[in-house]
Amino acid sequence: MKTQRIVNVGVGGQGNLLASNLLGQAALDAGLPVVVSEIHGMAQRGGVVESAVIIGQAKSPIVSDAEADIIVSFEPVETLRILNKAHKDTLIITNTRPLPPFTVAIGQAAYPDPQETVKILAKKVKRLVAFDGQSLAEQAKNPLSLNMVMLGALFAHGDLPVPVAAIKKMIKLNSKERFVEANLRAFDLGFKTAA
Repeated sequence: MKTQRIVNVGVGGQGNLLASNLLGQAALDAGLPVVVSEIHGMAQRGGVVESAVIIGQAKSPIVSDAEADIIVSFEPVETLRILNKAHKDTLIITNTRPLPPFTVAIGQAAYPDPQETVKILAKKVKRLVAFDGQSLAEQAKNPLSLNMVMLGALFAHGDLPVPVAAIKKMIKLNSKERFVEANLRAFDLGFKTAA
């Protein structure tokens, strides 16, 4: 079995860590060896959060520079920040809807144009999936389900050894009852729209 190194990145409050944990649980449920780790995180909304899921044989829970097979980014500037982990064959899946940091909101910094970000990414890797995931979360009737949308896109494009049924099972088991339907709908929208 080929080892896959998946890095999820976003900002606090976007559900990046939950997405990584669900993927790890689904891999275990499918009988696959897996390691899940939080590489860096801030305990506040708006701080950078990075996590890794390694499916297959892992000697370390850390994904080093140029080692990521897949990067899933919940925020466009965070995709640029983590670009050093990509190599030319890395699949990058990115949400294009910005979530500007506080410094931009108060006028102390400028936010790069998301379309320019997409152009930079397209020059770095052969496989890029860039779309407004937040609009799909809103369409699913749960604006906080961006993580489910991004998981759907990952399963559509990532050629994962984890069955879709396993991730849907974990979404059901780990979602509050009132969010189960919206989360599954968000996953399906990410899966279909990004495909």
